[in-house]
Amino acid sequence: MKQIVVIGGGLSGLIASILLVRAGFKVKLLERKRYPFHRVCGEYISNEVKPFLKKNGLLPAHVEPAEINKFQLTSINGESAKLPLDLGGFGLSRYVLDNFLAEKSVAAGVELIHERVVTIDFTKGRFFIKTNHSEYEADIVLGAHGKRSTLDKNMDRDFVKRKSPYIGVKYHVRYGGHDQQTVALHNFEGGYCGINRVENDIYNLCYLGERRSSKLEGTIENMERNVLMKNPFLNRIFSDATFVFDKPVVINEISFETKRPVEQHVLMCGDAAGMITPLCGNGMAIAIHSAKIAAETIMQHASGETLHRDKLEADYSHQWNSIFKRRLQIGRRIQHMFGAPWLSNTAVAICNSAKPVANYLMSKTHGQVF
Repeated sequence: MKQIVVIGGGLSGLIASILLVRAGFKVKLLERKRYPFHRVCGEYISNEVKPFLKKNGLLPAHVEPAEINKFQLTSINGESAKLPLDLGGFGLSRYVLDNFLAEKSVAAGVELIHERVVTIDFTKGRFFIKTNHSEYEADIVLGAHGKRSTLDKNMDRDFVKRKSPYIGVKYHVRYGGHDQQTVALHNFEGGYCGINRVENDIYNLCYLGERRSSKLEGTIENMERNVLMKNPFLNRIFSDATFVFDKPVVINEISFETKRPVEQHVLMCGDAAGMITPLCGNGMAIAIHSAKIAAETIMQHASGETLHRDKLEADYSHQWNSIFKRRLQIGRRIQHMFGAPWLSNTAVAICNSAKPVANYLMSKTHGQVF
């Protein structure tokens, strides 16, 4: 069987590794951090992925995820709208889920290696991967290294050549003022902040803001006080919640630029292939679904003595684009309705007075149950 190296141990990397090793492939998974750890993530998962996760034993049984079936949207000045979520979803922290999947992968036979990938070279039909400690060879490489990394720069990918204005900030909090079955999105000048319950009565509080705001205010704390808390809902949350983390988890240079699902013969997965705007709440679902199609495409074209690389890459690109490209485009367009006073008021007004339109837009950012 072919040797596969998966770069990045997030949802897409872990799930693809598990599926592939179960199918008989030799899989090395390279992840620089040691589990468990927190990631900047909305931690809301659309129910479109639940049957797949249950069927493959990829949902932890020792925790009870929060069931979420309502959506709330607020404008900067505190106008509010609520909508039911037809498909719904659940809240589960990456701290718990990624650690569970990492343990599952090792038990299945994945070789989990904690090293940072520096370069990838493709020569004469083989990959040569160099990390900060070792070198590896592979027949197939799956890039599941997240939103942005040094590897993207070393591969000279187009999207890293353009500066991104966004930063992501995440906390876990205890807060009694939020409905347990609601995922809420609160606008502030230049961004938006989501909150939803995960496991153990903990709420994930995660926002996307502008880097220039944090620079102007001097610190993240000042930005939260002087920018985010102008929204009355965020003012209550930041004033009344008990913060579990000593300090926030922060990521810079979040990019929603178009990416290619295959880059220099590497099959890109999850955020490495394309990132949906956080307001759509489907990044985790897309990562999970992309892992499934990547693994199944590899099984189709690489199970046996011959590796049909051209067909593998063409088939994966076609499937990825047909399933996700439109969703990502719509997410980028909807994002323009957020982060400014009159635009956020307009978005709330649409949700309140034109619910069929709001439901239609929401449905276009979701996929089908698989």
